[in-house]
Amino acid sequence: MARLIDLSHEIEHGMVTYGGMPGPTISDWLTREASTARYTPGTTFQIGKIDLLANTGTYIDAPFHRYENGADIAGYRLEAVADLSGLVVRTTERSARAIDVAAFSRLDLKGKAVLVHTGWDAHWRTDAYSAGGHPFLTRAAAEHLVQAGAVLVGIDSLNIDDHKDGTRPVHTTLLGAGVAVVEHLTNLGALPDRGFTFFAVPAPVKGMGSFPVRAFARLG
Repeated sequence: MARLIDLSHEIEHGMVTYGGMPGPTISDWLTREASTARYTPGTTFQIGKIDLLANTGTYIDAPFHRYENGADIAGYRLEAVADLSGLVVRTTERSARAIDVAAFSRLDLKGKAVLVHTGWDAHWRTDAYSAGGHPFLTRAAAEHLVQAGAVLVGIDSLNIDDHKDGTRPVHTTLLGAGVAVVEHLTNLGALPDRGFTFFAVPAPVKGMGSFPVRAFARLG
């Protein structure tokens, strides 16, 4: 029997995903109390309202996030973001922040959702998460992932790029090649290295380069 493993962070009112960016505002558009005027006695509803940045919680990037003429979130086919053969690359024992080609060089990446397990999600919603020490991929690693045929690359870190590098070479390389990027994953330690399928499906919102997803894996 198949088992599902949640790989997403919950989104809450006011929480910070990326230091310096505002957290979401979650409120009622229609409260239960106000709804009593619309329905018969004993029948109430709540209709919520949310104001959030697209880059909140666990989210996926589309080419439009980096490229003006790139495909947006609504342009993702389901086949590109759902039921993908998954592979976890363990980098929790790294000696440096940068994750280079060597982490991927001996792996069969063709057609895979490649999930980079750094363990940085342990700092989620602490000052350390955005403080500057997060792990990231190198340009060379991104180029190798594209050449090897990866279709999606995810990471459980603040950014797949070094946030101090304004050229953003990994986003530029992956999104330029149409490879989906998922950031702020969590719970990758609960997955086997192989033998699962990965899902990171956003709502098909036009004109957006990023959007939150419910990322999960299916085992069995």
